[in-house]
Amino acid sequence: MVHKINPRKLLNSKWTAISPQHKEKHFIVSEVEFDEEGRITLCIIEAVMTKRAIEVDWRTLKEGDMWKVGWR
Repeated sequence: MVHKINPRKLLNSKWTAISPQHKEKHFIVSEVEFDEEGRITLCIIEAVMTKRAIEVDWRTLKEGDMWKVGWR
């Protein structure tokens, strides 16, 4: 399943990892940067439990085998 994502609503959105690592299951998008054309150039997600920040390709959030929208 592929999630539809509005890049403008990505900031502060919540995600659940399908295969959690390091006991990090729930994440929130803490930073999003755009270029002059409105394309995402940077997406940082932060693990809720550990506060560890990770730069991700925002398009991977669309992959239903890796991420679920919201905290579940």
